[in-house]
Amino acid sequence: MILPMKKVCLVMQDKAQDEALAKLRDVGVLHLEKSSGTSDKLAKVNEQKARVERALSLIESYKPSKKKNVPADCSDLIDVMVEMSKQRKAMQDRQIYLTREKTRIAPWGEFDPASVRKLADLGQPLFFYELTKEVFATVPTETRYFKIGEDKANIRLIALDKEIPGLTVFPLPEKSVSAMIAEGEEIKVKLGELEEKIKGFADCRPILNKDMAAVKRDINFETARAAMEKVENTPEDMRFSYITGFVPTEDMGRLKRTASENNWALMADDPGPEDHVPTKLKNNRLVSLLNPLTDFLEVTPGYHEADISGWFLLFFTIFFGMIFGDAGYGAIFLIIAIVGIIKTLKNGVPPILKLLLLLGCSNFIWGVLTCTWFGVEAQHLPQALQAISLPLISNVTSARSAADEGIVRQNLMIFCFSLALLQLSIGHIVAITRTKSLKILGDLGSMAMLLGMYGVVLILIASNEYRNLADYIPMMPCVYALGGGFVLNFVFVNYDGSIGKSILESLKNIISMILGIANVFSDIMSYIRLWAVGLAGAAISSTVDTMAGPMLGHFIFFIFGIMLLVFGHGLNVVLNVLSVLVHGVRLNTLEFSSHVGLTWAGIPYRPFKETANLPSRDGKSGS
Repeated sequence: MILPMKKVCLVMQDKAQDEALAKLRDVGVLHLEKSSGTSDKLAKVNEQKARVERALSLIESYKPSKKKNVPADCSDLIDVMVEMSKQRKAMQDRQIYLTREKTRIAPWGEFDPASVRKLADLGQPLFFYELTKEVFATVPTETRYFKIGEDKANIRLIALDKEIPGLTVFPLPEKSVSAMIAEGEEIKVKLGELEEKIKGFADCRPILNKDMAAVKRDINFETARAAMEKVENTPEDMRFSYITGFVPTEDMGRLKRTASENNWALMADDPGPEDHVPTKLKNNRLVSLLNPLTDFLEVTPGYHEADISGWFLLFFTIFFGMIFGDAGYGAIFLIIAIVGIIKTLKNGVPPILKLLLLLGCSNFIWGVLTCTWFGVEAQHLPQALQAISLPLISNVTSARSAADEGIVRQNLMIFCFSLALLQLSIGHIVAITRTKSLKILGDLGSMAMLLGMYGVVLILIASNEYRNLADYIPMMPCVYALGGGFVLNFVFVNYDGSIGKSILESLKNIISMILGIANVFSDIMSYIRLWAVGLAGAAISSTVDTMAGPMLGHFIFFIFGIMLLVFGHGLNVVLNVLSVLVHGVRLNTLEFSSHVGLTWAGIPYRPFKETANLPSRDGKSGS
């Protein structure tokens, strides 16, 4: 459920600005309308954040010691670490430069560039050239030079007395190759010594993390200060500032009390159509299991859009089970989730473990119904596992004959297309419940198009030589549903109080309206990916088992067989996770959402509030 918001404006005296912002942060309900700004203080704390980040990056590759000897006084810690970071960067850059120079100079052999420069000072300049054979052929015959060497690509020579006209002189290095090698070795030793010192700071990571939290806290505060606007044309001793933002209606009471206690002027109204209102979702515990996924994807419905979190979770759970489609994998997920939940019960179970438990159940159930266990052929599984599978979609049924395999494959396709009809129809029902005009007839037309196209898809796509669905589904009613639905959609999809204007708007977009029929077809067909991707995963599992099977029968190769099984099935799990993110999420955020009219263009509700009980950079304690 998307909570209703109020747009508020708070006016306060400039002299009490810091105190007011601190109290406003304690209340923690105001989402700032202006989330960016500039000020000297904000620039300074952002600079400090960059310094802390640099210090943390310096020790990110080192683990703290078991003794955890955290220094009591680390007041100069960041300055020291930043300086070390600069030193390491300078030495690493110098190493890269020397390596590049050695590679460039190596074909010339060992020589001292200082001696060459000394000769030039004495009136005997030498000019080095590295030329291709084609360019070398153009060197004037009167030029005095001697060759140093050549290879397949270049000729190296030194010209005497003067430069060769039209050719670029080869730049001399700072020092000889041997000197560069010696310097490189010296830098390597110094870098090793510096790395040991840096390693000693690994135990300071908690202090740096605490410092980073404090800096972020100050950035949050200074950003709010920079977001405040001045009230114009007020006396110098009575200057006021104001700040605007959005507050959930249910939290307005807390803000009103705080404003009254601190003598702030408070104005509140419903947001206007031009306001970028943040979205705050409030769902039950079950639907909230989706939060880890939506947070990872960074998708939020718009304030004026529908909240489909419950439907998203329901169908995503089904999609997950179908894409993984293996009871063995599902059992592993269940074990991981259960063990994790047991271990974290005292401190609070992370939502991701609860979501994994739900998804593992879906995966396990679908694998049981289809009799899929780590890709093992159904006839080789225990009879008990074969018996509890669902014959309509079971691999046990498929193994009986080619006809049975064709029927099971068709049943799975019908199930995918039926899921499409169900979910996309729910999308239009959601849209209808939010519409209070004749525009609902446009959604009813879309549902009729979905139903008609569903029948067409079953007849044309799902039929096979073993069962022709045209014998069960008449084509003409499907065509009538498509045609009638298109007319309804054409007339009412753009309805805004006038049928004539709605038809005119549809006529302006006649091409896209006609292509809408093709879109309905492609949306329903998109759901076949659930079966196809699951089939690909099952094929990978079966291939891994086939490759590893012969090894398991020999004592010498047994370990290699186990390693192959673990690697192969592990890789398959990773690929299936990616498939879920690509296909399972897509069906919800694209196909389903487009039929709801959802664009996921929302701004997440992020109130200005205290995030940690930490001291600020100026030494003041947080509340």
